[in-house]
Amino acid sequence: MTVNRTVVILYNEVTPDSSLDDRDVLAQVEVVSRALPVLGYQPLELCFSLSINEIIKTLREIDPLVVFNLTESVEGDGRLIHLATSLLDHLAIPYTGCSNEAMFVTSNKLLTKKILHLAGIATPPWVSLNGFQPGTVIPPGHCIIKSAWEHASNWFTNDSIVYLEPGTMEVKLKERIKNRIQQTGKEFFAEQYIDGREFNISILAGEVLEVPEIIFQNYPEDKFKVVDFRAKWEEKSFEFHHTPRSFDFPESDKPLLEMLRRISRQCWDLFELRGYARVDFRVDREGRPWVLELNTNPCISPDSGFYAAAERSGIPIPQVVKRIIDDTLGKH
Repeated sequence: MTVNRTVVILYNEVTPDSSLDDRDVLAQVEVVSRALPVLGYQPLELCFSLSINEIIKTLREIDPLVVFNLTESVEGDGRLIHLATSLLDHLAIPYTGCSNEAMFVTSNKLLTKKILHLAGIATPPWVSLNGFQPGTVIPPGHCIIKSAWEHASNWFTNDSIVYLEPGTMEVKLKERIKNRIQQTGKEFFAEQYIDGREFNISILAGEVLEVPEIIFQNYPEDKFKVVDFRAKWEEKSFEFHHTPRSFDFPESDKPLLEMLRRISRQCWDLFELRGYARVDFRVDREGRPWVLELNTNPCISPDSGFYAAAERSGIPIPQVVKRIIDDTLGKH
């Protein structure tokens, strides 16, 4: 009996109008497509869209062993990211990465923050149009108006950071949030800006990989330390050339790095993740880590943080792909 070794690589539709973030999925498709034959699998690429009946028909005809899910949005909207996993659950087809439930929850930054807060994991205080989250207090200072669903490289602009004086906070924040919602038609909230160091911790099948720090190199004192669109995509910009990733730390940072690893693993367990994930932190000037967000099924293109962390950990990309698939199929 021949064992089906077909792995469907499912990814979001890319058009000439797609953002650079959305188009980057094609680099990830290439990474996985090259790795699968090395592992003895037959790759088959399939674009996910709102043509659900066609997707169902195609998947049933292929009947893959597993789907490698790289779907990051649908029609450029991060709010629809869970449609792919919902459909795969409906068809009872195993797929890589986190479950449908975890995908929905972690993709919504507000839901993620509420669960982190209830679990006692520090996340920056926030406010939405429904008011301040019970038990959190935003001190006077700078706040970021953030998208509830999209990555910072898609929504961050110069007016995304607001300075708040005592006594005017809730009114001013809600006014800014309303304005951004009216401008974009998407969901936003406000979060305290944590001035400090930034760490992006990658996890592969439960293993915390080598820890990197984003260095905001030669940033002026009045420039906010945010990895925005320019830092990620505009190769001629100051931000692109002054936000290098470093894996080298002094001995004095060892306790902090261990704390970041422990909290990252705690997040993995709390949200019942699988396959791979990334936990983004800011560490304030007092050395306290704050979880900004969880990125489930993070980018694995060659210039991504996850790819760099795997290389630094001595894990070649074919083995990364293998471990992601094995974690899905229950092979440890």
